[in-house]
Amino acid sequence: MTSLPPQPLSPLDGRYRAAVAPLADYLSEAGLNRARVEVEVEWIITLTDLSLFGTAPLGDDDKTRLRDLYVDFGADEIAWLAEKEAVTRHDVKAIEYLVRDRLDALGLSGLAELTHFACTSEDINSASYALTVHRAVERVWLPALHRVIDALAALADAHRDAPMLSRTHGQPATPTTMGKELAVFVWRLRRVAAQVAGGEYLAKFSGATGTWSAHVAAAPDVDWPEVSRGFIEGLGIGFNPVTTQIESHDWQVELYDRIRHAGGILHNLATDVWTYISLGFFAQIPVAGATGSSTMPHKINPIRFENAEANLEISAGLLQTLSQTLVTSRLQRDLTDSTTQRNIGVALGHSLLALDNLARGLGEISLSQHVLDADLDANWEVLAEAIQTVVRAEIAAGRSEITDPYALLKDLTRGRRVGAVELAEFVDGLDIGDDAKARLRALTPAGYTGLAARVVDLA
Repeated sequence: MTSLPPQPLSPLDGRYRAAVAPLADYLSEAGLNRARVEVEVEWIITLTDLSLFGTAPLGDDDKTRLRDLYVDFGADEIAWLAEKEAVTRHDVKAIEYLVRDRLDALGLSGLAELTHFACTSEDINSASYALTVHRAVERVWLPALHRVIDALAALADAHRDAPMLSRTHGQPATPTTMGKELAVFVWRLRRVAAQVAGGEYLAKFSGATGTWSAHVAAAPDVDWPEVSRGFIEGLGIGFNPVTTQIESHDWQVELYDRIRHAGGILHNLATDVWTYISLGFFAQIPVAGATGSSTMPHKINPIRFENAEANLEISAGLLQTLSQTLVTSRLQRDLTDSTTQRNIGVALGHSLLALDNLARGLGEISLSQHVLDADLDANWEVLAEAIQTVVRAEIAAGRSEITDPYALLKDLTRGRRVGAVELAEFVDGLDIGDDAKARLRALTPAGYTGLAARVVDLA
């Protein structure tokens, strides 16, 4: 058997590439290396702004030319780094050599020894991961989540008054509206989205074991913790002053657990909508040219929700592994976090793919109100709750001598189909006031939705 030409091993880089491509700007190896160059360059600018070691602040033109090293980071730099890393066998050292090389080309070779000054690799990496993950979440993942939330909110509003039989434990239960049920997911997702948006992204910048030892040896009179804090916060991320060689990754654990939590809610949404489609509550809008089955021409499969379900499970597994691994580092440093963090993009990629499928899927369904109406009309026994509650109110008000209204309704309805006629006769025979009887006679399953429509506005 002949070998195939080079192919992507992951479907994220193959058939699903278009859906997840925006993440690659930040969470690919190239995206990480661009951020590393950014950190190295900004550290040089910081040191010169402080006029340390006989330097003077750079002019605006020189700062712009330096910053262009990461602003214009592209194919040439990626190829240069690949060739250099093949020799150094160290990715961050290759970055240092790239910056030194470009300083020379810019006529700024006098700054070469400020490249990676007093830094351990994890100073550069922690800042770079904080930058790339922050940007990926803020610019790609959260907007995709909000697109799903917005689609859900629009459906919830459109169907706020659409009565529907509930199914607690899979059994007929007190009616609700489709809009209210979708609003539950809107409220849940908005809450978690706010938690993700409010999370911290932390970096350390304190040397080989978090003690600023090399910094103090070179310049004992400088307040290095404050210099480091100002530098890191100037990048737009938070500063962790108390670390070992690495930043402790707790912010990452918190973030990935929140994203996994959001994924769990989305998974619940996918399975619920799938079930509503199975019950006929939602009809799927045919897509021109699409095939549902290779042998059954009539089929329109809920593949958007099935794809989302599976990808959320893959994402959850990876995110949980990230959280479990990154929370621990042996003594002052081990390398388990290095290979683990290289899969951040994969974990978020499967989540982003699921969000894309959910947004598409929610736009390809329409409510079948006639199916909901027929389901409600076949289950008048769900009004038993209303009847026994009204009877209790009548007893409390002294207008009834009934001793156990729950048992009374249980005997009538449990495990039985009861129609409108039977319920009307039952209500007529109750020992309750005339106003209460009139309210109960007017009830229908479709009209017994309480404040469901108003709940939509609370989401």
